[in-house]
Amino acid sequence: MPETEPLAVVLTALPVEYDAVRALLESLDEVVLDDGTRLEQGRLSGTGWTVALAELGEGALTTAALTSRIVSALAPECLLFVGVAGGLKDDLRLGDVVVGTKVYAVHGGKQTPGGFLARPEAWHGSHRLVQAARSALRDLDGVRAHRKPIACGDVVLADERSALRDHIRRTYDDAYAIEMEGSGASHAAHLSGRLDALVIRGISDLADAGKGTADAEGSQELAAGQAAKVALAVLRKHDPRPRNSPGTQEEPRPGAGTGPGGGAGPNSGSGAGSGGDTITFQGGTYYGPVVGKITRHN
Repeated sequence: MPETEPLAVVLTALPVEYDAVRALLESLDEVVLDDGTRLEQGRLSGTGWTVALAELGEGALTTAALTSRIVSALAPECLLFVGVAGGLKDDLRLGDVVVGTKVYAVHGGKQTPGGFLARPEAWHGSHRLVQAARSALRDLDGVRAHRKPIACGDVVLADERSALRDHIRRTYDDAYAIEMEGSGASHAAHLSGRLDALVIRGISDLADAGKGTADAEGSQELAAGQAAKVALAVLRKHDPRPRNSPGTQEEPRPGAGTGPGGGAGPNSGSGAGSGGDTITFQGGTYYGPVVGKITRHN
């Protein structure tokens, strides 16, 4: 893939989620990373995006580890986690979509004789992607969407009277949905540095005893399809970063000195407009510290 081609990564946990996104992409080719992780890479028609799609399996720990590997290998501009979730609010319907303005990890805390003391962890959705979602959803027909926080824990919640449901209600009252992988993806994106990330979930059940019946009646297919539709609408609104934006690689200026790999040469700080002790790095890519020496010539 050319270095100039912007890449978005879309992650899923389940086959039904993967298939829903895959159906909306074109010209797919399989990509295998050095560790054996497999993705499919294709085009999102009408945009400049190439999309790399992966099915990671269930759970936040697996998601965090594989997301870190994928981000390190592919260096995407943005990352979306797309899938299904259980609804936590009375105004939700099956097939609604929750765009995660925030993701909570709900299991952290301390158990004491006086009760459980929560120690919340939270990751905000990328401002750029949340804004793209707000814009995209204004014009997206057939989708009932909510821009709200999402709770994440390594549990399938299928009991509206459970202690966990009560804990989430008391501690994370603004959470609209519960799922299993969003915190792992969000944390990996956070640790990677400057990466826009967002979790998008379709409501496939209401986190109650009716989950099994809803799943059997096709609610996961409905919810996954709606979430995929929203995710790719977000990408259509979310423009790739300009090549000369802060933090991106710039093209070398005419006359700039170059060293191995297209980086700055040893005399690159002596040109016009330089302060004399300045080294410029246009066109270079560096993966570790740069060691240099200032030599003064009279």
